Amino acid sequence: MTLSVTAVVVTYNRADKLPTVLDKLAAQSRPADRVLVIDNASTDDTPAVLAEYGARPGIEVVRLDTNTGGAGGFATGMKLAYEGGADFAWIMDDDCYAEPDALAELLSGLDAAEKQMGMQLPFACSVVQWVDGDVCEMNNPGTTWDWGRLLVRGLPVVLVEHCSFVSVLVPRWTMAKYGLPLSEYFIWFDDQEYTRRITAAAPGIQCLDSRVVHDLPTNRGVNFADVNERNLWKFSYGVRNEASYQWHHVDKAAALRFAQRVHRGLKEGRVPRKLRLELARKFLEGLTFDPKPEFPKTVL
Repeated sequence: MTLSVTAVVVTYNRADKLPTVLDKLAAQSRPADRVLVIDNASTDDTPAVLAEYGARPGIEVVRLDTNTGGAGGFATGMKLAYEGGADFAWIMDDDCYAEPDALAELLSGLDAAEKQMGMQLPFACSVVQWVDGDVCEMNNPGTTWDWGRLLVRGLPVVLVEHCSFVSVLVPRWTMAKYGLPLSEYFIWFDDQEYTRRITAAAPGIQCLDSRVVHDLPTNRGVNFADVNERNLWKFSYGVRNEASYQWHHVDKAAALRFAQRVHRGLKEGRVPRKLRLELARKFLEGLTFDPKPEFPKTVL
C-alpha cells in the first residue's frame, strides 16, 4: 500500500528563500503527494511568490488572516494534512532546503526502525546542516540514553527524545493520539514541547541519511547572553513557553533550574536590567500559562 505524505511549509516574510524551499521539495526522489504552504499573513512579496507556485499541481496555499507564529502555522498545517487524509505530515520551516533523498530516507528509516523495535515510533527527523555543511547548532535533537541501539544493528538512525521543526515526519496516528502543536506558544519551544509530548511512550528517530540545510544568518543556538532590544520579543516567548512546560509538565525543580540558566546567561551577556526584568516577568507568566492541545477531526 502506498502511503500519502503532505509536506507542510510554514512561512512568514521569506519571499527570498521560499522558492528554493519549494523547488527542493519538487526535486525529491520520492516527492510529497501534496505540498501545503501556510502563509502567516506575510507583508512582503510572499503572496506574489505563492501566486506563481500555487498554480502548480500538488501545491496548495492557505493564507491566514493574522500571523499565528510558527506554532499556529504548524498546528493549522498538520490539522489540514490530517483532515485531508494524509498518512504523514512532513513539516519544515521556510528556510529549510531538503536534499533530494530527504523524504525517501525518512520514510524508509522510520519503517526499518519500527520493524527492528517492534513498535510504532512517533516521528522521524532529518540531520540539519548549516549552509557551510557543518551541523546546525539550533537544530540538534536530544538523544535517548540508548541512542545507538539501532545504529549498532546496522540502521543509519539514532533514537531521540525531541527535535526542532526543521524536517520532521509525523505519522497520522501520532496526531490522532497526541494532538497538534500548541498554537498558543506562537514561537519558540513549540517544537520541543510537541516532540517531548509525543515521545511519552516511545522514542523518535533521527535518520542520518536524510539531510536538509537550514539557511540561518548565523550558526548559533539559543543563548540568553544574546538578548537585546531587537530580539527580546522572541526570547520573551521562549522564556514563557519553557517555564510553562517545565512547571506544568516536568516538575517545579526543573522550572527553577531553567530560571537559573536564564539568569546565568543574562548575567554573562551583561544584558541590561530592563530586559532582565521583562524576561523575569515572562517566566512568572509561564507559571500560570498552560494551554492544552487541539486534536484534529477524525475523517470518516
